[in-house]
This record gives sequence, structure tokens and C-alpha cells, in this order.
Amino acid sequence: LKAMKTATATTNNNSTFQESSKRPVPVPVPAIASSIFLNWMSIFSFSSSFFCFCSVATLLLSAITTPVKGFSSSAPAPAPAPFASAFIVSTSKKSILTSPPIVPFGTSKYSNQKNLCSMGVDSFQDGTIQVSRPSSTLSSPTTATSLHSIHYRIHNRMNLSSQKAAPILVLHGGPGVPSDYLYPLADVVPYRSIVYYDQLGCGRSQVKVKVKVQTKDDHDDYVDESNNNENTLDLHSIESSLDDLEILIKKIGLRRFHLYGQSFGGILAFEYMKRVAERHSKEKDHESSGNQSEPEHKCLSVILSSSPTNVTQVEIVANDLINSLLEEDNDTSTLAERFRRQNQCRTVEKPQPLVDAYAHAGTEWRGTDVIKDYVAERPGSSAARMPSALVMRGEYDFVSEECVQGWRDAFNHKFVRMKVLDGCSHHGLLEDGRVYGEIVDSFFAEYD
Repeated sequence: LKAMKTATATTNNNSTFQESSKRPVPVPVPAIASSIFLNWMSIFSFSSSFFCFCSVATLLLSAITTPVKGFSSSAPAPAPAPFASAFIVSTSKKSILTSPPIVPFGTSKYSNQKNLCSMGVDSFQDGTIQVSRPSSTLSSPTTATSLHSIHYRIHNRMNLSSQKAAPILVLHGGPGVPSDYLYPLADVVPYRSIVYYDQLGCGRSQVKVKVKVQTKDDHDDYVDESNNNENTLDLHSIESSLDDLEILIKKIGLRRFHLYGQSFGGILAFEYMKRVAERHSKEKDHESSGNQSEPEHKCLSVILSSSPTNVTQVEIVANDLINSLLEEDNDTSTLAERFRRQNQCRTVEKPQPLVDAYAHAGTEWRGTDVIKDYVAERPGSSAARMPSALVMRGEYDFVSEECVQGWRDAFNHKFVRMKVLDGCSHHGLLEDGRVYGEIVDSFFAEYD
């Protein structure tokens, strides 16, 4: 800068300077380089200071808003357990009971985890609906109806009407094993609403609350039969379970939803979609082509997890597996545990959710014997198109590949995918929850 000022002063003092001969006065190169360097350093210094200020502010903000590890504003409530096995395999062998620990078949990230549902009970909301059955326990069965309560539980209810991520309606297996064992689905698909319910006769949905009797003067009278010990097997069937399911859907107000059925729950899911598809075909017969409207309650897609199309077939496969285990070791006292570790849930220890689910299982409508004649059948040719489907099973599942192939023909379209979970058996959600959740959520996301 000093050199530039000196050069300028010299030029101004030159009295013989002529306007016609004006030209730039050369400035020494070192002076130019020095000027550029100093200006650049000033800019860099300001930028560095500003960057440092932003970094410090970010660190301070992070320190304020990030909770210290190991502490929380409120202690999480203990989560309800359960996990389920879909079918209780019947066998002519000696009763299969739990056994002392043996060498494990495999391990899982959930193997030593007692409580799989880290969301806690605070993320769930409970409710009940009332369903009815014709009563045959009174002297006038034509005028009596038994009333029962169906318990449901909703995870993340605030997203129940989401247009971006439709809720999942979960159907548990058994028959007769309550839905508690599927609660961990909320951990691996946390942002969707998930609706669970216990089918009549198991878990929190117990039979025989009261009976409504129509009197001679057409008034309703109620008789308490909650302690009636008579057989209630006639209250249960696939058809009556579908009636309960439709009442639940209307009660909660599910407009758009995905169906998820595990084991026997997959059979119910299929039969529900089949019923709706055939009903819509009949409705169309009474409507003009220009006045057809969208259904009030629409199933967008379905996942059938470890669900067979033929119950007799899956019993044969399961009994063959049991016989193979007996050939290896005829100790029946360890048979149930060995079967579990090989073909039901390949974890070191039996998960607590599975233990709890069986502890609250039904006592009458339970196991494959009550649905032994079931075979999935394709809906009629005039039925509406059923939702797209994903059929899942574990690599070592007793619901073998041959037991699920029939789903391709049972649906009235070609959009049926098959997925085998490597290293898993009947309870993929328990055995590899992270992968299982990714598969479930990504499939449903395609049809949101």
C-alpha cells in the first residue's frame, strides 16, 4: 500500500504530464502480491471466526437438548410380553411337555431378552367391543342371545387415519393363542398405527358375559351367565370370527388399512378378504356401472406369515418332523423343547412373550383339531379383485414350502409374492425382528 501511494504522488507532481500521453503507472509486482495476500487473509480470518462461532453454538445446543445416557424424564412402563405359535401341533405320541435346557440350535438378538416391547404400555390404548351369538343354554334359544366382550389394543392411535402410512390390523394365531405375542411388531414398525385384538375365548376376550332374553312384552332382559360351565365350543367358528372382525373394523373406524395374519391369523385374513370380494361382486350386480363407489372399509394389502392353505397337510408335515426327532432321541420329555428350537422358535431360551401367550390361551376353541378340515379355496369368478399379498415363512418352519404354495392359486390374481426368512422358523418376528420389520413395512409402503 505504501508503494502504491508513493507512485501516485510522483505522477501527480509531474508538471510536464500531457493528457494525450496518459497511461497506467506500473506498480511493482511485490506490492500487488502483498496487497492480495493481506486482503485474502482478512477474509479467511473472518470466515474462520464465523465457522468457529457456529461450531461452538452447535455443540452447546446439542449438550442442552441431548439427554444423558441412562437417564430419562420418566421411567418406561414394563411392556406386556407375549409372542405366539400359530398352531398347536397334535400328535399321537406321549404328551409333549417343556423340558430341561439342551444344546441350542441357534441364537438370536432377542434370545436373552425378557421384554421385547420396549415401547411400553403408554404407547397403547385399550378398548372393548360387544359381540353376540345365538344362545343355546336357555329354554328358548330362538329368543336369547349371548353377549361377549372382545378386547382390542391400538398402538400409536394418533396415526390411525394417516394417508401416508395406513394402519396395520393384526390377526393372531392358534386358534386360541392371544395377540400379546405380536406386540413386538410395534418395535420394528414404530411409526404406523397397529391394531391388535384377542379373538373370542382367549386372552382378554372371554366368553359368557351375559345373555339377552326377549320377554313376552318385547322388552330385553339380561341374565348373567359368566360362571356357566357348559361347553361353549358352538360359539366359535371361522365365520363367527369374521363377523367379530367386521364389527371391530366398523367400531374403530378403519377406512384404509393393511391386514397382517400370523399362522391361523393368516387363514382368517384370507377368508375376510374373500368374503369382502364376493360381497362386492353382489353389490355391483345391483349398481349401474356409473355409480360404483369405493368400499367404506378398504384393505390395501395383506401379509400371511407362516400360514398354511391346508390344515391336514401341515399336520402331516409337523408330525413327520416330530417322528424324525424321536428317531434321533426317543426321550419324549425333551421332545417339545427340541421341536421348538428346530421348527418353532430357534432361540436359546423360550421367549417370555411366547410363555405368556400360552399362559393366557383359550381352553376350548384351540389348536388345529378345531379347524382340521380347512382348505383355502379361491373366491367365485365374479368376485372383486382381492388385495395384493406377501406370503412369508421361515427356512426351518414346520409350515413348509409345500404348505404355502397353494396361496398362489387361492387368490384371484397373480400378485402373490413369496419370501423365505433365512435362519428362521415359525416366529420370524422373534428370531430376527429387525429384518422381519423391514420386510413388513416396505411391503405395506408399496400399497399405502
